[in-house]
Amino acid sequence: MNYLSARRAGLASCHACGHLQPLARPAAPNARQAPQRCARCGATMHSRRPDSLARTWAFLIAAALLYIPANLLPVMHTASLVGSEDDTIMSGVVYFWTSGDWPLAVIVFVASILVPMLKLSVLTLLACTAQRRSTWRPVERAKLYRLVEFIGRWSMLDVFVITLTVALVRFRSLAVITAGPGAIAFGAVVILTMLASKQFDPRLIWDPMNDETSPSPRPHSQDPLHE
Repeated sequence: MNYLSARRAGLASCHACGHLQPLARPAAPNARQAPQRCARCGATMHSRRPDSLARTWAFLIAAALLYIPANLLPVMHTASLVGSEDDTIMSGVVYFWTSGDWPLAVIVFVASILVPMLKLSVLTLLACTAQRRSTWRPVERAKLYRLVEFIGRWSMLDVFVITLTVALVRFRSLAVITAGPGAIAFGAVVILTMLASKQFDPRLIWDPMNDETSPSPRPHSQDPLHE
């Protein structure tokens, strides 16, 4: 469908307060002009978030690179009377599973391994399709973005699970437990994926569906106004 979007109508929504107002266009294609401000809150107005895809890719690639040491390096170092031991996230899952604490093993696996992997995969899919201006299943992609945004609110649950694991091991044994380099890398992955989802502009999903090079529909009272 070829809807009359706010962008094609010369309007823009403020990123800070959501106020919709006309967006001034430059007099010449390469002419410089002062940034337009929101009439309500004074924030800088943009039709789309500047460099949204570039920033999303930057945070996403950094998170993917750190995801490898987050799973390979030890997240905690245990020192006891019988010796010392380094544990990764997966070894902790195996330990809880073999010791009979399978509910805790499932929680650690889902929160610390499955959820970050799914977030990286979904954000990669969204960034690739938006950069290629794909028209493939925009509704489903928009739902995936909202799912990532919802999960992002609970992203620090992953770090909390690691903290809980350390507390449980400390409670059950006479040992000294310290966080390893894997925990730092894991926390960085959580933060970077949150920043990547915040930088992605979901309106890029719908831009190819109503390309500005296509003929504009006649505006009338029945046309919905979409961002």
